[in-house]
Amino acid sequence: MNVTMKKEKKRSKLAIEIWNAKYLYLMLIPFVVWLILFEYVPMAGNVLAFKEYNAVDGLFGSPGVGLKHFERLFSTPKAVKAIFNTIILSLQRIVFEFPVPIILALITTEMRGKKIKKVYQTVLTFPHFLSWVVVSAILISMFSEAGAVNSVMSALGIDSIPFLSDSLFFRAMLFITHNWKEMGWASIIYMATISSIDPGLYEAAEIDGASRLKQIWHVTLPALLPLISMRLILKIGSIMSAGFGQILTMRNSVVSESVQILDTYIYDITFRALPNYGFSTAVGLFKGIINFALLMLANQLVGKLTGEKMWSFEKRKKTK
Repeated sequence: MNVTMKKEKKRSKLAIEIWNAKYLYLMLIPFVVWLILFEYVPMAGNVLAFKEYNAVDGLFGSPGVGLKHFERLFSTPKAVKAIFNTIILSLQRIVFEFPVPIILALITTEMRGKKIKKVYQTVLTFPHFLSWVVVSAILISMFSEAGAVNSVMSALGIDSIPFLSDSLFFRAMLFITHNWKEMGWASIIYMATISSIDPGLYEAAEIDGASRLKQIWHVTLPALLPLISMRLILKIGSIMSAGFGQILTMRNSVVSESVQILDTYIYDITFRALPNYGFSTAVGLFKGIINFALLMLANQLVGKLTGEKMWSFEKRKKTK
């Protein structure tokens, strides 16, 4: 009887809380509808991964082929190469790109002048709003064989550098340009977290004789740890996505094979060859499954290393 009464009290309490926040739930409805229509409904198209699609029979009427497209994925050298390139490039992005916004946020917040700080924030954030098409066009005109940079170097008697025609230099350009374009925007969330840290913690550390560097290490970074953990989990969970827009607009025929990732491979086999929508869907589905598995794994590993998880299925112990 007591258990039943407790359940009824919880339900009534939940109903009251929902009623009190009814306008917030109403505002949430358009976003839920959008999520269902544009994220969940299109998942029905994944059935193409197991069919030999033809327009006459339609999506569900096309004949089934089982795992034929997945077998083709792992037996096609170009597809296997694209998988390998995607993983390597994504891991390199974590090493060379992930820490940059954190370092930038720490440097920016340590600046004393408010006006100069705002100038830097504006200058560093602006590139985020440029399209990769525009950025790539500028880079090609500046760093190509006959670009402005190599022309100046030749005039000075310096050998030209194959920035965009050598795979090693090209990958370095990918990391540099991505950092230039996105580091300012990505650092905003870190700066917001830093600004919410209790100033009393810094004062206490200063009284204890901690230098500014030690205050960053023992106060700022621990406060940023939950956010860093969450973003690292998401970054690992998207390893099979290595920057489609940037690579698609910057690549050329010389380095295309060395930077061919799964997304550009799907694009090529769908729009630059005789399309096979079943195979393209199978590649996309494989990518999604791997990303989901990595997301779950990263959540557990980062949780064990830092104590911070995005979610946990373990029941929390009630504190009295």
